[in-house]
Amino acid sequence: MTRKQKRFALVATVAIIAAAAVGLTLKALSSTITYFYTPSDLAGLAAPPSNAIRLGGLVEVDSLEFDGAAEKGEVHVAFTITDGDAATRVIYNGILPDLFREGQGVIVQGRLGSDGVLVAENVLAKHDENYMPKEVADALKEKGRWKEGEAQ
Repeated sequence: MTRKQKRFALVATVAIIAAAAVGLTLKALSSTITYFYTPSDLAGLAAPPSNAIRLGGLVEVDSLEFDGAAEKGEVHVAFTITDGDAATRVIYNGILPDLFREGQGVIVQGRLGSDGVLVAENVLAKHDENYMPKEVADALKEKGRWKEGEAQ
């Protein structure tokens, strides 16, 4: 082999190893990625996502329902998240954050069932009266339902 061929073989080997490393990394990350959706985004999908998702929006007023039965200190609750155009029902078994209220911004993480109901594993509420999760605020701004400087 000439010097030029050896150099080409070395560069090709390094490129193949780098491509394999990137491919393996992306494969490993694909199972742990959690995408953010709004209720309108979910309504526009042809098929529900199979992995865990984050859903953000406003808790619809008068949609909060408590089961009343508590097992092991957990509360069974159902509520609706809306972005003004579409709404998604959420079921959660656990204790809601202290600042969780109707009409306020929230992000829930869980899996969407075939019936369109999201079974939440985590509920994240805003932490003060002026905060709205960035993803929710951006989605509401796109729809023209967010007024800068005002908490919804």
